[in-house]
Amino acid sequence: MNAFTIPVGPLHVALEEPMYFKVEVEGETVVSVDITAGHVHRGIEYLATKRSLYQNITLTERICSLCSNSHPETFCMAVERIAGVQLPERAEYLRVIAGEIKRIASHLFNVAIMAHLIGFDSLFMHVMETREVMQDIKESLFGNRMDLGANVIGGVRYDLDAERSAYLAAQMDRMDRDLAEIAHLYATNHSILQRTRGVGVLSHADALACAVVGPVARASGIAYDVRVKAPYAAYDRLDVPVHIESDGDVWCRAVTRLAEARAAVDLIRQCLRAMPEGPIAVAGRPAVPDGEAIAKCEAPRGELIYYLRTDGGKNPERLKWRVPSYMNWDALGIMMTGAKVADVPLIVNSIDPCISCTER
Repeated sequence: MNAFTIPVGPLHVALEEPMYFKVEVEGETVVSVDITAGHVHRGIEYLATKRSLYQNITLTERICSLCSNSHPETFCMAVERIAGVQLPERAEYLRVIAGEIKRIASHLFNVAIMAHLIGFDSLFMHVMETREVMQDIKESLFGNRMDLGANVIGGVRYDLDAERSAYLAAQMDRMDRDLAEIAHLYATNHSILQRTRGVGVLSHADALACAVVGPVARASGIAYDVRVKAPYAAYDRLDVPVHIESDGDVWCRAVTRLAEARAAVDLIRQCLRAMPEGPIAVAGRPAVPDGEAIAKCEAPRGELIYYLRTDGGKNPERLKWRVPSYMNWDALGIMMTGAKVADVPLIVNSIDPCISCTER
């Protein structure tokens, strides 16, 4: 059988962003894959050194749309470590709420796209309709459907009064019911199981070798979650379950995300019950001396790491981040090898890649 090359991308159905895959196939079977990145390089790490620490809160939030809250939160954590700032306890709980709201919306978007790629468009629309509840929550609480603008150095810029807390609690009850129904469909529907079980397998050993993170790692049996291993904000005072699967295929990655979305609903409820009274940010603008710090958080796609170095001036001397997709897309070569050409979009979508995060 003759081998030949299929160019996939840089524009294709599995991604909302450009990325080029050179797929070597024999017949309908993938033999190898080569990834060519760099189509959306924007030089943001350089731009960050030309803006003040406070301006960079806005800049980092625009690195990525689906995990836009994780970037400024982790950046603020790095600044706070250098400045020796201790967040008010209420602000820590409010940061958790903002992060978990984004996690639910991000995970639902990914599993909805999976249904679309399978051809199950009625399920795609059902999941996106459920996600729209989260979009309405974001618009109601933060004034924006994507970029929340929730974080400041030393705390948060939004608060929840009794009315907004009641609204959020009621919406979480609704989400709980809807997510249970969606999870049942993904766990039992024949069309989904037939197209995703045993497809794009990443074994536990290969997951360790590739150092994958987030739902991709947990779907291959790696019980690593920054919220548990290195708690930040208020996570050390919350019950954070780590959901893992063992088969490491496309289906396991989808059900892991759905389980984490349901867990996020419970985390928001825990925050609403336990959140103390008090200020939402430290008073004034803290002075930031020269120094360096590393901060990390569990973004929707996995471990997000920020490195910050300051020289006592208003601008950072160096700002760099390592995003989850950088670790995860290396595993695509293993996942795709031996797969069918028709499964390539499903496998790519299953790692939930963020190209703009990675290429920056």
